[in-house]
Amino acid sequence: MDIGLPVTSSCSREHQKIYQEWFALADSDGDGRITGNDAIRFFGMSKLTRPELKQVWAISDSKRQGFLGFNEFIIAMQLITLGQAGNEITADILNNIDIQSLKPPQMDGLDVLLAKNRPSPKKNALDLDVAPPAQVLSSVQWFNSKSTKKIPLSSVTSIIDGLKRLYMDKLKPLEATYHFNEFVSPSLTNSDFDAKPMVMLLGQYSTGKTTFIKHLLRTSYPVCAHIGPEPTTDRFVVVMSGPDERSIPGNTIAVQADMPFSGLTAFGTAFLSKFQCSQMPHTLLEQITFVDTPGVLSGEKQRTQRSYDFTGVTSWFAAKCDLILLLFDPHKLDISDEFKRVISSLRGHDDKIRVVLNKADQIDTQQLMRVYGALMWSLGKVLNTPEVMRVYIGSFNDKPVNEAAVGPIGKDLFEREQEDLLSDLKDVPKKACDRKINEFVKRARAAKIHAYIISHLKKEMPSMMGKAKAQQRLSDNLEDEFIKVQREHHLPAGDFPSVDHYREMLSGYNIDKFEKLKPKMIQVVDDMLGYDIPELLRNFRNPYE
Repeated sequence: MDIGLPVTSSCSREHQKIYQEWFALADSDGDGRITGNDAIRFFGMSKLTRPELKQVWAISDSKRQGFLGFNEFIIAMQLITLGQAGNEITADILNNIDIQSLKPPQMDGLDVLLAKNRPSPKKNALDLDVAPPAQVLSSVQWFNSKSTKKIPLSSVTSIIDGLKRLYMDKLKPLEATYHFNEFVSPSLTNSDFDAKPMVMLLGQYSTGKTTFIKHLLRTSYPVCAHIGPEPTTDRFVVVMSGPDERSIPGNTIAVQADMPFSGLTAFGTAFLSKFQCSQMPHTLLEQITFVDTPGVLSGEKQRTQRSYDFTGVTSWFAAKCDLILLLFDPHKLDISDEFKRVISSLRGHDDKIRVVLNKADQIDTQQLMRVYGALMWSLGKVLNTPEVMRVYIGSFNDKPVNEAAVGPIGKDLFEREQEDLLSDLKDVPKKACDRKINEFVKRARAAKIHAYIISHLKKEMPSMMGKAKAQQRLSDNLEDEFIKVQREHHLPAGDFPSVDHYREMLSGYNIDKFEKLKPKMIQVVDDMLGYDIPELLRNFRNPYE
């Protein structure tokens, strides 16, 4: 089964050398990125029409980052070659031809520019009369630099860099002032913005989570668990791309600056000992990272045996993930107490959730109809939503569908359902940038509401006597205080956090020490949401639109 991820570049070494020279010429800022303005100047030499170049950019920038790296640049050049040959430029055209045989396109006037750009043989490396090229401040420096000098948003060269800049300048100060990183979510790091999109699999043991990942990879990954009907995978395993096959312990990966898992240190050594990263070179993993989870157990007694906050960990990953797959099998439709808590912890991420009825070829068509109805009924009670949840039916393993059980009609249904689910997986890398914007906006709104709550509680404290009693009263009546904040600032009730979680967090703080409301900081975040982010998106849209 081919998941059909966005096309990747491939060409001969000879052509790659040519493209490297072209890329260096087209990259006006020297930062390894072809921006929209760069593309308009350089691609225009191909003499293709504007609609054709619009399609070239749309296919090359499949992740909608607003720029092309070297690999995407090669794809654009290959598409231009096909366009010059009279082919219609479509998203799958490069999948249907021999890419290695494609020659570089004809670019009018490029030879003259290359000749001017090449260094003169009379000059040698010791000549110092030429000023070195200006260096673009990298986004890594934004997170590490102690300089107070502001970098203008206009200097960024991608949507992700723009979000980093907005976070450092406008959102992080609000979060730090009102302890957002302690109450709600840890502060973001450079790796959080740059991380590949993640897909998390949740479900009871033996519902096929590990087998599902193996099925997509068509191979086992390092420390892949023994698979059987008993509880097997007993740890969180992040399966991601790496130069070689190896397994990294949780304590190690949590402190690596280039990994987006530093926030997991909050769950302690007990969790980190049950956390691992499996790295391996794989085309699919260059686009997506998978999160395999321990099977959700049934019964309160078994839940208390966990030495860490399982629900809290799944909630942390849910906020970072782009897609969440809830797996069931026909013989395990019951939703245990722990599974209810896990599903409840996904609140606010409903758009990411997909339900998969796996191993569905183990029963016949009549039983499948009844099982499907029972699953929908169970989910309706737990998800507490009037909308009907979409359930995908399939059998995600390396064995052929059991046609003897499901019949030819059932086999056709399985194939179509699996294609629907795989289309969601195909879209994960393409929508990764959109998802980061969406999560950033959600975070900004949550930080605003948190600031309103904290400052309101501070305002309700007495100035002199009875502070301990006042804090206890506010904690006991926290739900009423939330309603007051909602009405005073005209905020949507659905955006407010869990009352129980806030009450638990407040027990470790002295409310009287909180900051008063700072309207200027709120206004800065409002301006960011209302003006800066829309302007950022306009700057990095398809340059031919």
